[in-house]
Amino acid sequence: MAQDSLLKQPKAVWAVFFAGIIAFMGIGLVDPILPAIASKLHASQSQVTLLFTSYNAVMAVAMLITGVVSSRWGIKGTLLAGVITIALFSALGGFSNDIGTLVALRGGWGLGNALFVATALTAIVTLSNSGTAQAIILYEAAIGLGISVGPLLGGWLGAMSWRGPFLGVAVLMAAAFVFLLVMMPKQAGQASQKKTSLLEPFRAMKHRSLFVFGLTACLYNFGFFTLLAYAPFVLGLDEHGLGFVFLGWGILLAVTSVFMAPKLQRRFGTVKSMGAMLTLFALVLVVMGIWTDLQWVTIACVVFAGALLGNNNTLITTAVMNAAPVERSTASAAYSFLRFIGGAIAPFLAGKLAEWYNPHVPFLVGGAFVLASVVFIALNIKHVEHVDRVEAGH
Repeated sequence: MAQDSLLKQPKAVWAVFFAGIIAFMGIGLVDPILPAIASKLHASQSQVTLLFTSYNAVMAVAMLITGVVSSRWGIKGTLLAGVITIALFSALGGFSNDIGTLVALRGGWGLGNALFVATALTAIVTLSNSGTAQAIILYEAAIGLGISVGPLLGGWLGAMSWRGPFLGVAVLMAAAFVFLLVMMPKQAGQASQKKTSLLEPFRAMKHRSLFVFGLTACLYNFGFFTLLAYAPFVLGLDEHGLGFVFLGWGILLAVTSVFMAPKLQRRFGTVKSMGAMLTLFALVLVVMGIWTDLQWVTIACVVFAGALLGNNNTLITTAVMNAAPVERSTASAAYSFLRFIGGAIAPFLAGKLAEWYNPHVPFLVGGAFVLASVVFIALNIKHVEHVDRVEAGH
């Protein structure tokens, strides 16, 4: 019955869903070519990881304005602006010739992604007719499908040239733009009567529950982006090999986010399930840190981590949507700002730690940050345990 209600969605929801798959392909497309970029552009590992740092840093700040923009341009207008911005900057990235330019252009890509990601979540939750939890499962499914297919396509295009995935993203984003323009109803694009203030996300952070989940995600993202941005350098694989490893990672992320996370949520509760997934993820990173030189161990850990991350992403996103009595777009903006700060610092820190010490240290430090997120949420349990009651009473 729940599955039926999940699939019976308005046309506008499916329009955002399919555009979301294409948009999230962009994350995984670039992953298999990180070592190739370092080689071709004569850049260090830490310089190449700046591609994730600039992307996440701009996205974190831009998340604060997404509510302001969407309240004036409407959901459809904001989604279209985000998609065309990604297409433009990824295309320019495909023609750049030095790492500094590429890092700057990835920042522009992050701006477009902020407009799309924050608005897509709000759009699916708002337009869905099956409740917040089911809508978030659909959103996470789009992320999972995009992230899982992206590396395979990125590995294939990257084997021809490191520029291929950047130009591939531009073409896919142009297709997403047309898809949204045609498929999404006009009424979904209307601006809100109430204009959102720039201060709204900061006011939302005064709600202790929302702040706790945001900071938890910030700490957890240290581990997530250490795995995503640094692991390709230690796996010792070519573009095709990296594409297949991260395909496995993405498939498990997609499957668990849709099918396993709701079951964990119902049986054990959101916060307890989240704590378990984060603890296991921290252990996986520690294992990667100890046995970094054993290729089969690091490959197995990357793939298995996809299952833990898929579960956790759905759990924490659901929790955020139910955490505080603020508009969903505002909650999403505040949470995403805090979350992507971790994603901005982690990649560059991982590259530098490897240069300063050895290839084992980035994973151990990433694991320590994830473990800190578990401790932090445990210390603030009384501020967040209400999220299951909110969803049950939806």
